[in-house]
Amino acid sequence: MAAYLVVNIEVTDPVRYAEYIKAAPASLARCGGRYIARAVRTQRLEGTYEPKRFVVLQFDTFERALEWWNCDDYAGPKLLRQASSKTDMILVEGVPPGWEPQ
Repeated sequence: MAAYLVVNIEVTDPVRYAEYIKAAPASLARCGGRYIARAVRTQRLEGTYEPKRFVVLQFDTFERALEWWNCDDYAGPKLLRQASSKTDMILVEGVPPGWEPQ
């Protein structure tokens, strides 16, 4: 079952964050991750949540996403992101094939 990493990023150091943008995709690809959304443009439709830079990553499984999060290839880029932004990030599992609302 697919899993999704949902990320809201407030960039605090654009120069260092640009380095992260260049470094992160290779590690993501090695773990089978894909960008689903990677946008600065957002619009609140309800509520009070104000996203900044919103990213959604897809992985084949929850475990594969955790593998990427903890892999050596992502350790350096992760430190860059953490040093150059404020980030909220959650990992969620998708719905199983054939799932129907009850």
